[in-house]
Amino acid sequence: MNKKVLMKGNETIAEAAIQACCRFYAGYPITPQNEIPEYMARRMPEVGGVFIQAESELAAINIVYGASAAGARAMTSSSSPGMSLKQECISYLAGSELPAVIVNIQRGGPGLGNISGSQADYFQAVKGGGHGDYRLLVYAPYNLQELWDFTMLAFDKADEYRNPVMILGDGILGQMMEPFYPTPYIRPELPEKDWVLDGCKDREPRVIKSLYMGEGELEMKNNLLQKKYRKMKDKEVKFEGYFTEESEVLVVAFGIAARIALSSVRKLRREGLKVGLFRPITLFPFPEKELSILAGEDRRFLTIEMNAGQMVEDVRLAVNGRSDVLFYGRPGGSIMTPEEVQKKILEIVHYRPHLSKTTFPN
Repeated sequence: MNKKVLMKGNETIAEAAIQACCRFYAGYPITPQNEIPEYMARRMPEVGGVFIQAESELAAINIVYGASAAGARAMTSSSSPGMSLKQECISYLAGSELPAVIVNIQRGGPGLGNISGSQADYFQAVKGGGHGDYRLLVYAPYNLQELWDFTMLAFDKADEYRNPVMILGDGILGQMMEPFYPTPYIRPELPEKDWVLDGCKDREPRVIKSLYMGEGELEMKNNLLQKKYRKMKDKEVKFEGYFTEESEVLVVAFGIAARIALSSVRKLRREGLKVGLFRPITLFPFPEKELSILAGEDRRFLTIEMNAGQMVEDVRLAVNGRSDVLFYGRPGGSIMTPEEVQKKILEIVHYRPHLSKTTFPN
């Protein structure tokens, strides 16, 4: 096995992309993801790739659209306000069925907010932040090993499905340093890119578009896209469970919040409490079937997020009224501590009558 290396989270993403044969990057500076374009600016020339610092986030994502259409493995990155500016072209990428990897290192919002880590872009990422019926495959790593592994996987899945794939991180993951194993990239067998716009001197012309004006054309296209998203739901769901089968209180959290919650769960289990953790790794497709199986009258769910309550809606839909689902969040770039999470879990353990499904008991 490779030796462990020590890197910053943002640099881990960038180097993993390069190892996965990404040879085109376009972006624009915004904290707390600036180490990604900084790293790419240095490394891309060394591997024969292209780095472009665009004049804006809008320009960057449209440049990636063009690079992907020409067959390049292309990536862009930004942080929350910048990601909002990219939404229109992300919809174009999905509608045109173009692969691309998009990294969002979230910061506090709304508006300019602050530069602390946040998870307030969940809705934007998994519900389609742009216009139209489209979806991204969304990975939510919780440590640097997963940043490395899922960045590599994102490029393969983008090519496999001809669809944009998002790495949804946050300012904590992007800025933290910890050791991990830089596993080598092994490229799988992928469909030939027989749609690439690479000149038609010796072949019939090809067209990449998302505009369908003929009667029924757009509906036919959308039905094909929905079929692809259903295939993702069947094949691409990823999650991890910790002590889920034997828990009376099951914490649900993703990303860095799951890492904090896991620390709390382990401590409380050492004290004899029946608590567990369910960690969605893919936010779309969301592991709704797996959560549904765990629901029942003898179990309560506590969703932990660094926002005002977003993933909790998907947890409630999955549980479908068969368990109480409560929420604890810290919005605005605030970070909960393991002690805070432990306190909330203990309140649920000892709280019995008139438990609300929508608010946390005071």
